[in-house]
Amino acid sequence: MSKNPFDLNAMANQTKGMKAAQAVGQVALSSAQEIAQLNQRAAQELSSRMQAKVAELMKTQDPKAVFDYVHAEVLQEAAKEVAEYQSQLFQALASGNKELAKIAEAMIKESQHDLIHFVNEATQNSPAGAEPYTSIFKTSFNNALENFDLIRAAMTDSFSNFEKSSSAVRQKKK
Repeated sequence: MSKNPFDLNAMANQTKGMKAAQAVGQVALSSAQEIAQLNQRAAQELSSRMQAKVAELMKTQDPKAVFDYVHAEVLQEAAKEVAEYQSQLFQALASGNKELAKIAEAMIKESQHDLIHFVNEATQNSPAGAEPYTSIFKTSFNNALENFDLIRAAMTDSFSNFEKSSSAVRQKKK
């Protein structure tokens, strides 16, 4: 077996990558199925409502009454249905995004652990007299990891704030 740290866990890393890709694919499939079901329900409900409304309109002889009816009831109901559909769609997408965020978070933590292990392994095998250089390298590497964590935390906060503001806007529409 090779002593090169890159080769030590190649098979395990490939397996982890395949499992992560499979999990992402499953989340995407579940979200797509949920959205397809929402679309099918919305189309069926719209079709049945339209048939009922057309039947009611066909009974009316007065054009002004038809206009008033369409304006007062049909358009308002349609607006409510669109708002409800948007709310359900947002919930389906938010659920999928949360799952994807969990998968990404786990992959990031795992990658960080692997990188730390690689750096420790590489610096332990450095030649004698290279301690000052390996110390500088490890310090720089640790600083880079800390900065990455800060950026990731800021992005997570930003996404959370966006999700909260979207939810607040959605609640105001109701």
